Amino acid sequence: MKINSFYPVIMTKKVADCAEFYRQYFGYEVVYESDWYVSLRTGGGQQGSYELALLDAGHPTIPAQYRKRAEGVILNMEVDDVDGEYERLVIGAKLTLEQDIRDEEFGQRHFILSDPGGILIDVIAVIPPSVEESANYSESVWKQEKARGENE
Repeated sequence: MKINSFYPVIMTKKVADCAEFYRQYFGYEVVYESDWYVSLRTGGGQQGSYELALLDAGHPTIPAQYRKRAEGVILNMEVDDVDGEYERLVIGAKLTLEQDIRDEEFGQRHFILSDPGGILIDVIAVIPPSVEESANYSESVWKQEKARGENE
């Protein structure tokens, strides 16, 4: 199978509120917008673009037994300066903080927010993992991460 595009579609009861949230705080631009569906895109340039769509959870395009808001979803957003984003989003914009900023042994410094519909957003910077955790990475992935960190 050749995949031409892949992006999450979040079912929510707050399509407009969530769309504005991603536009205002994460730089997404509208690709398509109706009262029941919004397609968003950010990025571009050398790193490519990232897409996200929001769908009214009660829309008839969804099978009836699944017409409810998304649960159990975390959107990971890897950034260069997690402390700067914490300052901007938590201290400055006062967004809903679900987990305060911290370092993880597995190689992340991060904090977790939630959007107006209850989807978690994990804002992450890659940091070196502990010696114990570094053994869990495949050798090729670890070399790529290490090289990326040295180039920044």
